[in-house]
Amino acid sequence: MQPDLTNRVALVTGASRGIGRAIALALAAAGARVVINYRDRSDAAEQVATEIREAGGRADVVQADVADRESVDALIKQIVALGGGLDILVNNAGITRDGLVMRMKDDDFDAVIDTNLRGAFLCTRAALRPLLKSAHGRIINISSVVGLAGNAGQANYAAAKAGLLGFTRSMAREVASRQVTVNAVAPGFIDTDMTASLNEAARSAALESIPLRRCGSAAEVAAVVCFLASDAAAYITGQTIAVDGGMVMS
Repeated sequence: MQPDLTNRVALVTGASRGIGRAIALALAAAGARVVINYRDRSDAAEQVATEIREAGGRADVVQADVADRESVDALIKQIVALGGGLDILVNNAGITRDGLVMRMKDDDFDAVIDTNLRGAFLCTRAALRPLLKSAHGRIINISSVVGLAGNAGQANYAAAKAGLLGFTRSMAREVASRQVTVNAVAPGFIDTDMTASLNEAARSAALESIPLRRCGSAAEVAAVVCFLASDAAAYITGQTIAVDGGMVMS
């Protein structure tokens, strides 16, 4: 059953491609007016908005760097001015700067933490007032199975994504009295531009670690986000849902 998000306003950070793009499309298909946030790829963001509009949905495109406080504050103010409020925040924006710790530069560690973890904090803090006023407030943080299990060569990414899980549970407790839910989604090996760049040996090794023996799709991740954003998930908060084909089981 398709969730009904009619007349709700959703912000998806990092929505110009990959999982963020799929989430934006799915939320719009469910009836939400979607704000597509991007940092650098205006052409890709506009393409997502065009696809939503051509399908009969509503979309706005707003540039902001989630790692910059002033940029984030301006983003939320613009969203509220456009639609009168905000009901759904999807903290999806993320980057990678992979490398073994002994060779990792300070800037590579800091950049990943700033975007993937601090960015979610800045967006959540700025969005809290309109979310608390909403009758359907939802915060959904896009983590990763790497945040659950770790991964060699991705200590910065794993630390940020694991930090998101603690942030999710803490926020869930802070806003529960106002009926705002906060949950995390942890995608596994998903078919995106990032995974498409892997060589065949790396891809085969990854598939061997997945009980379902296939990659997931961005649409499968987006479907879980749509569910968590809907009224059907109103009694679910502080949880992490892995969309990983059984890759990480606890």
